[in-house]
Amino acid sequence: MIKEKLDFIPNDLVSLKDYERYAKERMDLNSLAYVCSGAGDEITFRRNEEAFSNIFLETNTLEDLSGANTNIELFGETYSSPIFLAPVAYQKLVDFDGEIASAQAANAMNTCMCVSSFSSSTLEDISNTTSSPLWFQLYIQADMNTNIKLIRKAENLGFKALVITIDAPISGLRNTEQRAGFYLPNEICAINIENINPMQTTNNFENILDIAKILPTWKDIEFIKNNTNLPVILKGITSVSYAKKAVELGIDAIVVSNHAGRTLDTLPASIEILPKIVNEIKGKIPILFDGGIKRGTDVIKAIALGASAVMIGRPIMYGLATAGALGVAHTLKILKEELEVSMIFTGCKNIEELRKLELTFNNNYQLH
Repeated sequence: MIKEKLDFIPNDLVSLKDYERYAKERMDLNSLAYVCSGAGDEITFRRNEEAFSNIFLETNTLEDLSGANTNIELFGETYSSPIFLAPVAYQKLVDFDGEIASAQAANAMNTCMCVSSFSSSTLEDISNTTSSPLWFQLYIQADMNTNIKLIRKAENLGFKALVITIDAPISGLRNTEQRAGFYLPNEICAINIENINPMQTTNNFENILDIAKILPTWKDIEFIKNNTNLPVILKGITSVSYAKKAVELGIDAIVVSNHAGRTLDTLPASIEILPKIVNEIKGKIPILFDGGIKRGTDVIKAIALGASAVMIGRPIMYGLATAGALGVAHTLKILKEELEVSMIFTGCKNIEELRKLELTFNNNYQLH
């Protein structure tokens, strides 16, 4: 039996793990299959979270922490927290207001929300909901005019950055979804992509490899970069070679991410990939991180390993499913408070000091 959505925060809802438990009691089987699944055997899906348990912090509790804060600056905007909302499609699967509720939460917590091009709410409605900065995420479509039209709309609505997802040109094979017969209800669609069935859906092709001739390439990235005034961020970087290529093309930032383990199974955890890319890029552009964040200590570990900020995706859906905008705001609040408490214990008064924090790794555990 599906439980009702909450309109208050009970005493036992104190962590993101609690939100996962509460959310799963409030989603139907169709939504559960979409939100809670990874590709293939879900090895990468699980490893994203598990990998953090092999990284350890140190305490430094006699430091002067006067003026402590969690502020960061990116592209001329100041944020009160390095915890951003990642682009998540079809949020109305778990909440009537969907992305609008998430935008309300981002506004309440003064943080950044990245809106998916597969959003189930219009860009106009989302932008009217929040005064906090919004970024627009693009899945490149075969028709470049469609892409440019979406980008222009985002520009005109005041979005602050363009995030191009490159690691999901097609949908991953998520067996959990397949077994459940996942489908989008009639009332939910990628509403901002007019009259087009998004090409990421392999069901549109009798032979999957037929899609290869219209998949995006570096030439498309370069074209889009040259046709927008927004900072361009590439999301889905999992290799040093692609990180270097992004810098060479003048990309403004990258997001180290394996798409939450939803595309190609047996990729390393995002946190395992991060240090090698950071070492290669050497501060030339900001590097954001996405994948497996469940605790404020996870945020610290990602920043200490070189991330400028982190993004959370699945926890947004758990917050929405549990308590709508209130649940998302509370999810962000939990993570921010855990981050602040952990900063006190580690003796770091700001994000810059976190970048210098020494970490310890499990014996025989190797970061990539």
